[in-house]
Amino acid sequence: MIDSTHDAQRRSWVDSANGHADFPIQNLPLGRFSPPGDQVSRPGVAIGDSILDLSSLAGRSDLAPALRAALQSETLNALMALPAGMRRTLRVLLVELLDADTGPHAAIERALHASAACTFHLPARIGDYTDFYAGIHHATTVGELMRPENPLMPNYKYLPVGYHGRASSIRVSGGDVIRPRGQRRLPDEETPRFEASTQLDYEVEMAIWIGEGNAQGQPIPIGAAAEHIVGFGLLNDWSARDIQRWEYQPLGPFLAKSFASHVSPWIVTSEALAPFRCAPAARGAGDPALLPHLDDAADRSAGALDLRLEVLLLTPTMRAAGLPPAVMGTPRTVDLYWTPAQMVAHHSSNGCNLSPGDMFGSGTISSPFAGGEGSLIERNRGGKEPLALPGAETRTFLEDGDEVIIRGRCEAEGYVPIGFGEVRAVVAPALAQ
Repeated sequence: MIDSTHDAQRRSWVDSANGHADFPIQNLPLGRFSPPGDQVSRPGVAIGDSILDLSSLAGRSDLAPALRAALQSETLNALMALPAGMRRTLRVLLVELLDADTGPHAAIERALHASAACTFHLPARIGDYTDFYAGIHHATTVGELMRPENPLMPNYKYLPVGYHGRASSIRVSGGDVIRPRGQRRLPDEETPRFEASTQLDYEVEMAIWIGEGNAQGQPIPIGAAAEHIVGFGLLNDWSARDIQRWEYQPLGPFLAKSFASHVSPWIVTSEALAPFRCAPAARGAGDPALLPHLDDAADRSAGALDLRLEVLLLTPTMRAAGLPPAVMGTPRTVDLYWTPAQMVAHHSSNGCNLSPGDMFGSGTISSPFAGGEGSLIERNRGGKEPLALPGAETRTFLEDGDEVIIRGRCEAEGYVPIGFGEVRAVVAPALAQ
């Protein structure tokens, strides 16, 4: 629902928010942080180069008791569990408090912290993580590499394919990803060997954060599914391609994926993203009709999100030479085959209960144009075509010391662009055995 909080004329008395690439007053994403010198985490909202401590609003008598209690929690789970209407109430209040025409407010100024001085944490306590495979262009390209005769499995266009991932190894942006060890079998060998992966890859994905859940045995209908999504973030779902190739059949990804995933610290709310909703990519003329539990008129007209992504690579040599990161891909979420609401509806269609703070991965997002790839394995054709980088370097897969950065931004005519911040991590050597 587009309302006054999206007004492009709004400006904030927090000067850094005006014209900010990611966090103008029209955005106000949710996150979890610790201020300088404080070990206790608390919910916050990004506004320009600052973070507003949401616990500072917990004493307001004009907020519902459940909302006041959620603002004092150390994670966002309690806030996510609230009905969407309460989150909208909070958004309206925040815009009013931060608007240039009504502020500054002394109490709010005291609750602002410089983002650069704060410590970020995972926004929520993630109970369950499900990774989908909704990027049809990625699925087709990788399928052609692994199964040339049958790139897409027969079920792909009937349901959002997914698997249950490992929530315990999800980390917030920053720090390292340690190169994993696992079983890998070389093409000319009959038996596998256990060693460090040499085909570490990134995957550009969208994080989908679940809010209000459902009781076990009670599916979420497609028409209500969007209300159960609090918002979205950026996700790098690291993959060890050589380990994956050996282990993925018959039950799918395991150690090739469970060693680490990195997510951005900010959740851009569904409310903030209302101006950037759009129709999903058109299904092919020969594609099957949607089954009833995945079909909804509103989802067909505006169930997708027009998020423009960018994945960059900064190698140690580039860093030492002062070179900027190299752009490796610019995919768009509008090219996903399945919408977030369809993922929620299908996930719960068997009676599976979702919970506040659960996270979905969209699956690797790739677009059908040169440079639209969301992973290295697509760009290098399974490792056969090394990629040229600035400084006369090449890469087939990631090497130790490489840093991967993913950014995202939404734009629409007549509205202020908003961003997602970034998710980044550096590849560290495998641990000694």
